Amino acid sequence: MRLTQTKAELRAAAAIRPRAVVMTMGALHDGHAALLAEARERVGPDGSVVLTIFVNPLQFGPTEDFDRYPRTLASDLAIAKNEGVDLVFNPSRDELYPNEPSITVHPGPLADELEGVFRPGHFSGVLTVVSKLLHLTAPDLALFGEKDYQQLTLIREMVCDLDMDVDIVPVPTVREADGLALSSRNRYLSETERDEALVLYRALSAGAKAGMNGPDAVLAAAQAELEAVPSVKIDYLALRAPDLGPVIGPGEARMLIAARVGLTRLIDNISITLR
Repeated sequence: MRLTQTKAELRAAAAIRPRAVVMTMGALHDGHAALLAEARERVGPDGSVVLTIFVNPLQFGPTEDFDRYPRTLASDLAIAKNEGVDLVFNPSRDELYPNEPSITVHPGPLADELEGVFRPGHFSGVLTVVSKLLHLTAPDLALFGEKDYQQLTLIREMVCDLDMDVDIVPVPTVREADGLALSSRNRYLSETERDEALVLYRALSAGAKAGMNGPDAVLAAAQAELEAVPSVKIDYLALRAPDLGPVIGPGEARMLIAARVGLTRLIDNISITLR
């Protein structure tokens, strides 16, 4: 496994094909390991897997946790090596943004909904760094977790609209045995807060079970679970079509939730079949 920290080193690395990239902000956990394992499976033993580790300042708001976001490079590299990563790109801020960006990616109207209401500008920062990293790593495949479903949807739209020559591969959310979605921010939770956070998955599961009774029943079932834990402050609970447009008729849908547990903000989502 090779560690690179400059764009010149990255470009000089052997361009073995096919190539898959997994983009992260570090603080890797089993969810990231699942992305890396899927990447290795898809490119086969003769392909290459690239892992990027970069805490992207453009996607953090002024009151968010950029400075305290966990940075655990040594353990991240150990996980990467265990999952068969060939190349790690871990640039500094100055390396990736030598100048304050004057040109960024405009993510369109979907970026102003759901997460965008509470994190204005977030998705412009995400799509800008994803675009840069796709250009620098030149992959055939890029794998993203479904836990960040709105992000995944917007990345797919960007790749389609800008004719980027890469396949976007979604990977299902990885959960703890009790249903809590894996997240680097889970380490912020106290033991009590972690127990409280389980209400997010209970709400999503209750909504999924109510799918046979239609959208109103789905939202009511989820809301009933959430009301049982008032210490968890809900930013939004939404039911959308798979492309995050409005739900129209029966079929597949996606329920999304964001909430604050203590000082930690968590998101989750689940696929629902409406009848």
